[in-house]
Amino acid sequence: MKVNKTRPVNLDLRTIRFPITAIASILHRVSGVITFISVGILLWLLSISLASPEGFAQASSIMSGFFVKLITWLILVALLYHLVVGVRHLMMDAGYFEEIESGNRSAIVSFAITVVLSLIAGAIVW
Repeated sequence: MKVNKTRPVNLDLRTIRFPITAIASILHRVSGVITFISVGILLWLLSISLASPEGFAQASSIMSGFFVKLITWLILVALLYHLVVGVRHLMMDAGYFEEIESGNRSAIVSFAITVVLSLIAGAIVW
């Protein structure tokens, strides 16, 4: 049996306007993947630095470049975002911020907290 649906279907992702809560949720998943992948890189760097005094010097020289500092800062930004929005999701699981307006506000506050923490992390890295 064929059913004729009359609602419009828009599959062009460039024209879809996501709400701020959806953007926060999608970025939370992306930051989780970035954090998961970067753990291997950071553990490798830690193992080099703890192997010997020469290894520490090698890890220190690796970390002195601008590009590596930028990558380190981006990893920290992803980790901080994942942490902040993860706390937001836990609060939503507890029953807070479930309404549309409070959910939008909590997403904006999460973005603002992440920006402040990212600036602090940038000051520490550089």
